[in-house]
Amino acid sequence: MKRYAGTIAMAAMILTMPLAQAADNLVPQMQAQYQSEGAGDFSAERGQQFWRQKHQAEKEPFTRSCESCHGTDLRQPGEHQRTGKVIEAMAPSVNAERFTDAKKIKKWFRRNCKWTIGRECTPQEKGDVLAWLNTL
Repeated sequence: MKRYAGTIAMAAMILTMPLAQAADNLVPQMQAQYQSEGAGDFSAERGQQFWRQKHQAEKEPFTRSCESCHGTDLRQPGEHQRTGKVIEAMAPSVNAERFTDAKKIKKWFRRNCKWTIGRECTPQEKGDVLAWLNTL
């Protein structure tokens, strides 16, 4: 029995790793905050539509979508349209740290919404996008 103790401990650690990572995901807490700010129920389908929709930012000669920088396969890195900076994969299935820092979530929604659509996103839009991204 002693010779299996290490194997059993290793198996237990491996089996609980996804649970620990899932516990760090702040999407439910962020969505609760957005609902306290007036959002309704969230829809992954609406989030996906918003993500792919082309937006005409004020004073910009061209349209943008979230896909413009993040790409169409969110399991892969993207690239910022203007700076060329690499953007880590958005899918939490390949980037376990993606939704684990509330400050970063707020910061990037603020910056990216202004860059992409020319205004801050509404609490509803943020919650819908998070609902969709969290399914990836």
